[in-house]
Amino acid sequence: MAATPLPLNPPSRRSADLAPEQARAVAAALDAHRDAPGALLPILHAVQDRLGYVPPETLASIADALNLTRAEVYGVVTFYPHFRRTPPGRRVMQLCRAEACQALGARALEAHAKRTLGIDFHQTTADGAITLEPVYCLGNCGCGPSLLVGRDELHARVTPEAFDALVAAARTAL
Repeated sequence: MAATPLPLNPPSRRSADLAPEQARAVAAALDAHRDAPGALLPILHAVQDRLGYVPPETLASIADALNLTRAEVYGVVTFYPHFRRTPPGRRVMQLCRAEACQALGARALEAHAKRTLGIDFHQTTADGAITLEPVYCLGNCGCGPSLLVGRDELHARVTPEAFDALVAAARTAL
């Protein structure tokens, strides 16, 4: 007779404890990816794609569904810099910090961006408009420095002036 594995998490933080949108995001991610090999990363990506971040309160539900501990899920979320644990601003700007972009002026652009926005990487402006994040290669190496605005707006050869224009456009689009 095979033993039934015990849940690794106490029943204190299940999906019933989540906000409705969080519960829907977790359920959709689990439905889509639970049976895939290495399901944790696709599930975390799906939750972040839907909510903008991976809320700490979702970790127990994800862990339970995959028969993992909350510590294991938390370890993955904190290991990969791509995953956010707090809500981002209404627009996310990701500045490439890979070697090719650095050779083409990304460090100076980084300093300008931080100074202009008044924030550091992984922070959001006081008005909640813009979150600045580092990214390690946008695949646009020959045209650096590169900046990704939102999910699909890739900008090449970004100068401080171009950055300022992108910030202004992002703020007016909100």
